[in-house]
Amino acid sequence: MYKLIACDLDETLLNTKNRKVSIKNVETIQKARQKGVKFVPATGRGYRSIQGTLEELGLINLPNEYVISFNGGAIVENQNNRLLHFDGITFELAEALFNRGLEYDVCIHVYTLDTVYVYNFTDNEKAYLNGRMEVEEFFEKNIDFLKGQEIVKALYVNTDQDYLHKIAEDLKDITADVDVSYSSNRYIEFNHKGVSKGQGLLNLAERLGIKQEETIAIGDNFNDLSMIEAAGLGVGVANCNEGIKPHCDYITTATCDEDAVSEVINKFILNA
Repeated sequence: MYKLIACDLDETLLNTKNRKVSIKNVETIQKARQKGVKFVPATGRGYRSIQGTLEELGLINLPNEYVISFNGGAIVENQNNRLLHFDGITFELAEALFNRGLEYDVCIHVYTLDTVYVYNFTDNEKAYLNGRMEVEEFFEKNIDFLKGQEIVKALYVNTDQDYLHKIAEDLKDITADVDVSYSSNRYIEFNHKGVSKGQGLLNLAERLGIKQEETIAIGDNFNDLSMIEAAGLGVGVANCNEGIKPHCDYITTATCDEDAVSEVINKFILNA
């Protein structure tokens, strides 16, 4: 029996209309939890930015419930947001990524544990983030103000995926110790080497005494691929990026707007 579900949020669990969890998804998740299954949000965002989603799920501030955040860079227990695992990048790497990012047509995010700082905050990115998370815009062409802080990751924003892949090629001279991933068809993300949602899933499962084959991962994009491949059952929602479909054990018939997560739980847990 499956004992842990790691589930992406944006474009997977949350609908695209208002970025909420549907009533059907909530009810089905609760039924799985009643059978002893852990439901763990796994997101590229910070854990503090998803408290509203945890409240919708009935998981906010609970002991023995967890979130994998920052693409696996942090694992927290929901009660008091207790940090169990953290693996960030150095200030020097963040500074190098920021300085190189100034050479490209990108919006730049730099994540600390508490705040997302955004440079060149475009109207397009403002519209995309509206309702997803709060950020702090800055205008200096340096990140000296972050010296001494824990930095989780950095990312660039551009909706041209080919352009982002070109940037990745250009940056290979400074990304030897970096895990590079893509998400939401607009982000290229830079985490510390070895940090991924997949490793986060394995770390949490080991901590909880859950076998790899007893896990399910559900996602829609390339930053979910590591956990889809790591899990005992890797699932892509119907609206997932075409590039990850060959790596999935199962593709839902439903999209994120049609209760795809409920479909997975009904098929593999409640009706198994």
